[in-house]
Amino acid sequence: MTKKKYTRTRDNRKATPAKKMSVLRFGKPEPILTTGTDYADVWYDSEANHYTLPIDRLALAQLINLNGQHGGIIHARKNMVMADYTGGGLTRDELEAATFDFITFGDVGFVKIRNGWGDVVALEPLPGLYTRRRKSGEFAVLQQGEPIIYAPEDVIFLRMYDPQQHIYGLPDYIGGIHSALLNSEAVIFRRRYYHNGAHTGGILYTSDPSMTDELEEEIERQLRDSKGIGNFSTILVNIPNGQKDGVQFIQMGDISAKDEFASVKNISAQDVLNAHRFPAGLAGQIAQNAAGLGDPEKAERIYKKNEVLPVQRRFMDAINNDPEIPPNLHLNFTLPQQTGDAA
Repeated sequence: MTKKKYTRTRDNRKATPAKKMSVLRFGKPEPILTTGTDYADVWYDSEANHYTLPIDRLALAQLINLNGQHGGIIHARKNMVMADYTGGGLTRDELEAATFDFITFGDVGFVKIRNGWGDVVALEPLPGLYTRRRKSGEFAVLQQGEPIIYAPEDVIFLRMYDPQQHIYGLPDYIGGIHSALLNSEAVIFRRRYYHNGAHTGGILYTSDPSMTDELEEEIERQLRDSKGIGNFSTILVNIPNGQKDGVQFIQMGDISAKDEFASVKNISAQDVLNAHRFPAGLAGQIAQNAAGLGDPEKAERIYKKNEVLPVQRRFMDAINNDPEIPPNLHLNFTLPQQTGDAA
């Protein structure tokens, strides 16, 4: 049985239990998606037998679902490429997956399916999230157990140029990653701010000597139970003969006076648009001035000419110009005869 410590009063005639001092901390830090989005040197992992990635692809895939502007633009760019596809060696679903991977990860591979005589009879995109390259030139698709290996001559590999390494591609929006994360974190912070009762937390300060350990434990229990949904509950604290300021709640911060939420959202959203070179009028942005966002149809024509057509032509050139690919497997897009005629 635990013994309580006692202190003597000034007249040494009475003994009272010594009050314990306690510090309660509610909530814990929340992790954010920063690990894996910073550029790293590419090196050969001898144990895994493939080159490492410059940026974690799982982080890039998760980023699409964390930020509305970034995710929406990825899908819009993919849809623009797919809009002119008329058929060929890939189904629409297969080309959509390949386009999505190419924009998200910066590269994509197409594996040649051969018959018993070695002729190419079909094409299939490799999953970009799990595709790795080896020193031998082989491509490895990671899975549980042994990876699936494809010979170099069986894979058509497209990659966006990266001056720091020539093994993998690098997506063209990398400069906007931190802005996309900031935009997402601003929304999460604001949701938790309101969810917490329009404050950023605080200190429940008690100094009343009449408060017993049992009452303190009851207050702690009620505070813990009041977290989450329904946290706007009332806590009754009754201290007989207690002091007026014996229990106080001291806020640690308040964003209501100088709210930077709108500024952070607007600036970071603009940074994401700039990283993708995507017109604000096509991204659902609301004009902040009387001039507006210009003619969306003209913006679409220019964007298609400068950003969409090059991707379509890269797919066509890589597959249609491969001497092993028969004409019936060529990719076909309804493209203008000259780039300047794009409409």
